[in-house]
Amino acid sequence: MLDKLVIANRGEIALRILRACKELGIKTVAVHSTADRDLKHVLLADETVCIGPARGIDSYLNIPRIISAAEVTGAVAIHPGYGFLSENADFAEQVERSGFIFVGPKAETIRIMGDKVSAITSMKKAGVPCVPGSDGPLDDDDAKNKAHAKRIGFPVIIKASGGGGGRGMRVVRSEADLVEAIAMTRAEAKACFNNDVVYMEKFLENPRHVEVQIIADGQGGAIHLGERDCSMQRRHQKVVEEAPAPGITEEMRKYIGERCTRACIEIGYRGAGTFEFLYENGEFYFIEMNTRIQVEHPVTEMVTGVDLIKEQLRVAAGQPLSFTQDDIKLRGHAIECRINAEDPERFLPSPGKITRFHAPGGMGVRWESHIYTGYTVPPHYDSMIGKLITFGENRDVAIARMKNALSEMIIEGIKVNVTLQESIMNDENFQHGGANIHYLEKKLGLQ
Repeated sequence: MLDKLVIANRGEIALRILRACKELGIKTVAVHSTADRDLKHVLLADETVCIGPARGIDSYLNIPRIISAAEVTGAVAIHPGYGFLSENADFAEQVERSGFIFVGPKAETIRIMGDKVSAITSMKKAGVPCVPGSDGPLDDDDAKNKAHAKRIGFPVIIKASGGGGGRGMRVVRSEADLVEAIAMTRAEAKACFNNDVVYMEKFLENPRHVEVQIIADGQGGAIHLGERDCSMQRRHQKVVEEAPAPGITEEMRKYIGERCTRACIEIGYRGAGTFEFLYENGEFYFIEMNTRIQVEHPVTEMVTGVDLIKEQLRVAAGQPLSFTQDDIKLRGHAIECRINAEDPERFLPSPGKITRFHAPGGMGVRWESHIYTGYTVPPHYDSMIGKLITFGENRDVAIARMKNALSEMIIEGIKVNVTLQESIMNDENFQHGGANIHYLEKKLGLQ
């Protein structure tokens, strides 16, 4: 097993990694910005290194400083968590060139899957179902692009190849708007991602967002751990996630899971990853792969009993997977609500000092967070301050426990989105299951 590891992240995921390391006997190094000296994992780590000022570009995105922290502390590996540098191929490459282990896929794998055009090409070769599209980047030939759109059928969506976070996408409903939409998306992609490559796909009107969790050891072993439904979204950001996805049968799970694991073996994948799909009318359509641990990984852990972070660390240490596909049995249902430091109506960030805090508890309740009474939420980072997860023998029990847990939670001194989560749990359509990705925005009057 790894001897000492740098946790190159912050917040709840950094604390989650630290806990897994402690269970495995791995010493930890917490790197942090000047704004994060009082983070829970920083207070608990074996060693700490300040890597710069509050701004992410000066600290958590500063590759030389993170690698230097590993050098001066004698660490052997670096775990990137999610966000920040977790899907940065250059970071993964520099980590391993410097003689350290990157807890994640190889740099070339991250590059392939980080470019959506090359990712779709790889998935098609592996037999993973994809959305009908342009089968490659769009060029400046307006006639050819119009022919693509006619073949696919309107509406279509123009996407940035290097995009993410809901940016670099534009829906086109008629040929008259196509040329301008391509130009605008290309300009936005260049400005946001320094990559003006765009492609075209069929726009699905009312899909759900269903994703498949996988883990592979890079030695020919790969398994899937079922699927999650992440359709409760606001502005392309997930708000509620659950596992398993309502309405997905065991046969469907096996069908899509086997294709995902086959793709992992073909590309030599190593570590945890997630295949994201749009799901409509009983069909799965691949949209992208996230080459890291996901925010919502706890719901998969709850229904499978697998500790994904510990498995990541074992794989990074060169060990084969500790279980087979036959060992994975889904049991019960789990739901996760993201708790954000934000106004629940206007969605504006609400940094500040937490003057009073009480975590919910009870049967089947899991709270993943770094906050505590007296902790000050800084204004420099993502507004998520915790994840509330509930588990039950079925979906109704998981929802009932989530309602109880949300009602017990006390966070004072800042605004949080607990009332929004309560309204979702009490929504009849959510309770029925299977709402599409547009449902929450329509409910909130954002569409």
